Amino acid sequence: MSYDIYFFNRPDGQSWDEVLEAMEEAAEDSEPIPEHLLGAWDRIVPQARTLLGAVEITEYERESRDLNHSGTGIDLSVFGDEVTITVPYWHAGDDAAVVFGQVSALAAIVEKETGLTAYDPQTERPLTQTPPEDSVELMSRVSKELRSRYEG
Repeated sequence: MSYDIYFFNRPDGQSWDEVLEAMEEAAEDSEPIPEHLLGAWDRIVPQARTLLGAVEITEYERESRDLNHSGTGIDLSVFGDEVTITVPYWHAGDDAAVVFGQVSALAAIVEKETGLTAYDPQTERPLTQTPPEDSVELMSRVSKELRSRYEG
């Protein structure tokens, strides 16, 4: 399980539910990464390294790109025209606040370089309209619930 951030180009008048539905339908088709996202990826990676430090990069032809930070589990993926950030529910309390700060900063870089909008499906709002404390509290709560359920 992970806390997910999706990146969309939302046309005027289209609801977030319609955007999510279109994303799910498009996921069934495997397309190469568009040129504009490949260019954005090349600009994002050095900025992500500055933000996160050492990251592992995996590239598969024109089909996918993945950036993973092993210390936090933060993962940035591009698959076709889909862009996502995920972070596993490992973090709670102050640790969740720090990690979510990194997720938000990475999302801002992705938005700037791609022109896409970061959407938080957990809160059902664009990331910039979600108070960080709401996301941190949610991440902490779910992490603690999962630990109590599966560590015992």
